[in-house]
Amino acid sequence: MEKYLKDYLLKYNITYKVHEHEAIFTVEQGKNNKDIQKIPGVRTKNLFLKDNEGKFYLVCLPGEKKLDMKKLKSELNVKNLEFASPEELKSELNLTPGSVSIFGMINSKNKSTTLIIDKEVWDAEIIGSHPNINTETLEIKNKDLKKYIDSLNCSKLILAL
Repeated sequence: MEKYLKDYLLKYNITYKVHEHEAIFTVEQGKNNKDIQKIPGVRTKNLFLKDNEGKFYLVCLPGEKKLDMKKLKSELNVKNLEFASPEELKSELNLTPGSVSIFGMINSKNKSTTLIIDKEVWDAEIIGSHPNINTETLEIKNKDLKKYIDSLNCSKLILAL
């Protein structure tokens, strides 16, 4: 984990456990990795999207869950949603594809990215998410996840996706 994230979590007294593993780029890879399977809790996937007006959204949902884009568009009252480009991801959250994470929200340039968390993740006792690098997973308990989310200076939505 990079020092700036470690320092951020320490500043807000957010407790976590680090699990190191080989690089994981997809949920499918994680399902087939014995080290990943040992990590307790809901494993998450994170999608960086943009709407037709150029607004960005980081969507965090359970790894096995398929995002219903039609439902999300309706919830957000937007005409179109698509994956943002790798360049937009780098510019907005200083992340690269394969390492997208809720922890990237501390990098949000103009605090213009909205964080959307699926209710299943929000309610989970423990979640696992990359700490902006795909060779580690942070195991974080619900109370600490909520502390982290509360610390962010951005728009946040909890939705049943």
